[in-house]
Amino acid sequence: MQNVIIFGASGHGSVVLDCLEKEGRYNVIGFVDSFKKKGSRINGYQVLGSEVDLPYLINRYHIDGGIVAIGDNWTRKLIVDRILKIAPNFSFINTVHPNAVLGKDILIGCGNVFMPGAIVNANSIIHDFCIINTNASLGHDGIMDSYSSLAPSVCAGGGLRLGRYSAISLGVNVINGIEIGQHSVIGAGSLVVDHFGDNIMAYGLPAKIVRVRAVGEPYLSTHKKWQSCKLEDLDEIQSNLSI
Repeated sequence: MQNVIIFGASGHGSVVLDCLEKEGRYNVIGFVDSFKKKGSRINGYQVLGSEVDLPYLINRYHIDGGIVAIGDNWTRKLIVDRILKIAPNFSFINTVHPNAVLGKDILIGCGNVFMPGAIVNANSIIHDFCIINTNASLGHDGIMDSYSSLAPSVCAGGGLRLGRYSAISLGVNVINGIEIGQHSVIGAGSLVVDHFGDNIMAYGLPAKIVRVRAVGEPYLSTHKKWQSCKLEDLDEIQSNLSI
């Protein structure tokens, strides 16, 4: 059984831990988190240190890989970038909860999370570091680009094309054949009946564009003003965002 670590020890990290435990394929060694005290315990597992400790942790605990448990899509990308800068050959795993359903002839990249009740229907493609959250469903022939996400109870019809870093929020319904660009967010409870491009926030019944989004703007936060975020901005983002 492979030894793995979880990057991110907040609420999303606990849910990812639950998936890994119930899946039973990996031996979880602990959490890596820059903002939790080293040695503290989360759900019975120790916070082992931060990303900068990764080379030591890999050798000390014979780590075979890990998964990034960060809910915000752009912040998850920044964490992956940081990990690969420190450990270029690090291996990222997928986790599939036993109550998730993966259909016929789907293709899956690395670093993805399939929560309880998630459904991915036939012929779909999930690229890297995506989240299909609790009771979310992706219809047949759907494509999720890297770092995109479906929040709990999203219902997406067949043929969805979801762009990189984009998020569909809680309880959204999406009709068949919809395309959504990069860095876009569909607000909770919306009904999507039309295509949307890049860098927009849309919501409503039916969903309409309400404003332009900045690249890296954390949609899971109450903060209103965010500019384009780079790798060096990561510490500020994490300190202001519940992940």
